[in-house]
Amino acid sequence: MSYGISVKFGKIIATALVVILVAQAQAISTAALGQGIPSLAPMLEQVTPAVVSIRVSKAMPASGSGGEQLGRAYATGAGSGVIVDAAQGLIITNHHVVAGASRITVRLLDERTLEATLLGSDPGTDVALLQVEAKDLVEIAFADVSTVAVGDYVVAIGNPFGIGQTVTSGIVSALGRSGINSDNYEDFIQTDAAINLGNSGGALVDMEGNLIGINTAIISGSGGSNGIGFAVPTDMVASVMDHLKRDGEVRRGLLGVAIADATPEIVAALEVDVDHGAVVTSVMPDSAAEKAGVQLSDVIVEIDGKQVRGSRELRNMVGLMRQDQMVELVLYRNGIRESVQARIGGSTGQAIPGNSAVSISNEFRGAKLESFKGNNYINQGIEVVSLSQFGAAWAAGLREGDVIVEVNRRSIADMEAFNSATSVSAADSRGGISALTVIREGRKILMFL
Repeated sequence: MSYGISVKFGKIIATALVVILVAQAQAISTAALGQGIPSLAPMLEQVTPAVVSIRVSKAMPASGSGGEQLGRAYATGAGSGVIVDAAQGLIITNHHVVAGASRITVRLLDERTLEATLLGSDPGTDVALLQVEAKDLVEIAFADVSTVAVGDYVVAIGNPFGIGQTVTSGIVSALGRSGINSDNYEDFIQTDAAINLGNSGGALVDMEGNLIGINTAIISGSGGSNGIGFAVPTDMVASVMDHLKRDGEVRRGLLGVAIADATPEIVAALEVDVDHGAVVTSVMPDSAAEKAGVQLSDVIVEIDGKQVRGSRELRNMVGLMRQDQMVELVLYRNGIRESVQARIGGSTGQAIPGNSAVSISNEFRGAKLESFKGNNYINQGIEVVSLSQFGAAWAAGLREGDVIVEVNRRSIADMEAFNSATSVSAADSRGGISALTVIREGRKILMFL
């Protein structure tokens, strides 16, 4: 009797699995299921004509023996691109694909070859915009990147090694990746879909054939795919496109603050009840931030209604805004939520990641400190007399001549008060993190130790 129940139960499970598999296959390709074979082919048939191969020529001086100039030689390179506006013939690719090119040609899937004009390029995001003149082009629609999640299935389309259009598949491995090049504006989608040399500028699409990113980089010791590829998300691509179409370059917006991530330790030190944001550690004189009333230790959590998760995200947002654009900053100051209006600048000062918090031992003495005797500008505080370049104080950004005037936003008059304040921080739940207000060359800076 029990054996019969087990068999029956097993049949129920098998039937359920068949139903699930059929549902999954149906989501991938209803048309293909009509033939009994799950396939991405119908979706790709619509999308692949919008992905192009790019060939570039770069003029290079040629010389013979003894440095004799023989004229000009030409180096060639290959990459990929994506048609994003068929009516205007607009194609997105990578800056590094077309940088320095004297001639750019685009080859379509239908084997037409077109001359392309470079409308603009931005090394900071590695995005470039081309234009071609042709009829019957096919474009890819942009996906809503806010709906993309880790684990979503994706397809990469490009021209690896110049061999011709190739399709690979995988999943979204991570979102918001940065640090590939700390000088750039990065918010990469990471994928394990195979991306190789020549895929640069190609498309990363979802299962509906919508564009979620432009493939731009790989991590590889050999130059081949290791299952770690990166794509510029389409929300960033769209912002850069607007700049390139209008100005031929990205004229970066500047706010005029140095910032750090609002980590749990820093938030506790500032006694602010937030779980994300960018902490203002310095305000540049005569900047957009100063004119808007942004202050040291403010925690910026939103800009124009968009959530700010950390310092790099704020930097990316501001850097892609138009100069003179009015924006609303939502911030927390002294635990109170406020909003200020700022006009994005463009000459001095920008939102840049500042020094991140550095945990220290109870010793704290990477720096030699003395009570400050005061001057015409500062009444009291603690002066940094000297410090070791191997200590935590140096790593956190303290320098000789700095005057510490506050610990955790409380004024410090002498060494006794300073030692008392920092020892409390080390003993409580903040884990040793103290927020130090420092005056350097007449300007206030916020640091975390």
